[in-house]
Amino acid sequence: MNEILIYSIVMIVAVFIAACSQILLKRAAMKTYETKLAEYLNWQVVVAYGLFAFTVIVNMYVLRYIPLSFVPILESTGYVFVTFLSLVFLREGITRIKFCGMVLIVIGIIVFSL
Repeated sequence: MNEILIYSIVMIVAVFIAACSQILLKRAAMKTYETKLAEYLNWQVVVAYGLFAFTVIVNMYVLRYIPLSFVPILESTGYVFVTFLSLVFLREGITRIKFCGMVLIVIGIIVFSL
């Protein structure tokens, strides 16, 4: 496989992990806590920020091997991931505007990859 393709896939996986951490943070924000400390030191928040830190490290590593012009395209997949994950785990609906936005993002990714 092409080295750029491998690192691009690694970056997409990192974007997916970041999307999962955003869902964890939203689930934690939807709960009420007895103290401010409990609000910030529960397992969901700690894991979510740990995943964010992990994806930052992975992205810094991957950016050494892929062209910088690919990064905005690969990062834009995060919007699609967050939308589908929020549909599944948070039971949020997909509005017509969200759907049109996702279609435009996917079309942009396809056009750029051609």
